[in-house]
Amino acid sequence: MKYLKNVVTLQYDSELCTGCGMCLDVCPHRVFVRSDGKVAIHDRDACMECGACARNCPFGAITVKQGVGCAAAVISSFFTGGEPGCG
Repeated sequence: MKYLKNVVTLQYDSELCTGCGMCLDVCPHRVFVRSDGKVAIHDRDACMECGACARNCPFGAITVKQGVGCAAAVISSFFTGGEPGCG
């Protein structure tokens, strides 16, 4: 499921990544893939900003503004009739 394009707060620092794969194990939407012995973001827009990846990265390579993600914005806009936004 995609929420809104190009609004997720997910950040990844490849210099800090050791390739442990913990984010691969905990991400419910398969946002990450293993690439060249490290991890890479495969589908940023699939991120629901649950924070599991950042909480479980022992090296601080991942940050995300944890919350309910853009799903809340989409649901809210449905009920209010406004445009969805994740600000």
